[in-house]
Amino acid sequence: MADEIRRSGGRGGGAPPQAGIKVEYSEETKTAAGAAAEAARTKKVVLKSADMKEEMQKEAIDCALSAFEIYTVEKDVAEHIKKEFDKNHGPTWHCIVGRNFGSYVTHETNHFIYFYLDTKAVLLFKSG
Repeated sequence: MADEIRRSGGRGGGAPPQAGIKVEYSEETKTAAGAAAEAARTKKVVLKSADMKEEMQKEAIDCALSAFEIYTVEKDVAEHIKKEFDKNHGPTWHCIVGRNFGSYVTHETNHFIYFYLDTKAVLLFKSG
């Protein structure tokens, strides 16, 4: 189990970088409620750094989107994401959510992602 070190340069705050991808969710059958739910889930996603398989990256982004729909406090969003990944991929995951933080972490290979959802940064990694 090789460890790698990743550094996020404190860009957890301010405006997100310009480059990135926009994730939009659509439903085959659209109703008024379905369209409203889709609009609420459309956020700008900017992937800053990842050492993670694409399928797990998508899961992390989807999990974060769900957490932001449920919670308004960043600590609660981070807790939700961490617990979901502990449950689905085994312990020990760590998650940091916010607008202004720096980090320097050691993680298991293929278990690291750092991305923005609009103006909030999400750092998720497995270590331990």
